Amino acid sequence: MRDAVKGENVILRGVSALDFLRLYVGYLGENEIDVYATHRGPYENIHYHVVDSFDGIDFICDSGVLCSTFDQAINDMLGDFDNADEKALANALSNYYFANNESFDGLIIKPENMMHFEYLKEWAMEYYNED
Repeated sequence: MRDAVKGENVILRGVSALDFLRLYVGYLGENEIDVYATHRGPYENIHYHVVDSFDGIDFICDSGVLCSTFDQAINDMLGDFDNADEKALANALSNYYFANNESFDGLIIKPENMMHFEYLKEWAMEYYNED
C-alpha cells in the first residue's frame, strides 16, 4: 500500500488508514485502497473519495504517505456506517481501548457519530475475549 500511494496527492482513509496506522490486527490486504483525493486518478485498485480540498481532514505524513489520523478514520467510518467494515472498526477501537489502559479517553468522536460509536463500544471492549 505504501508504494501505491507514496508521492501521490491522496490521503489514506477508512480501513486503509487503519491498516497503515497498524490499528487493525488481522488485516490481510484489501482489494482496493481507500483514499481522499482532489480528483480521480488512473488506478483501478484505488477507491477515490473525491473532495474539493483536504481542508478539514486531519492527517499525518509518514515517509511521504499521507494518512488520516486515527480519530479521522474512525469518524469517517462511523459517519458512513452502512458501508463501513464493522469488524475493522471494532478491532481498531479495541486496540485503542487496550493501548489506553482500557479507556476511550482522548478519542474524539463527533456528536453525529456517537450513536454508532456507542453501538460498537461494548463489542470493542470485549473483542479479544471472544472465542
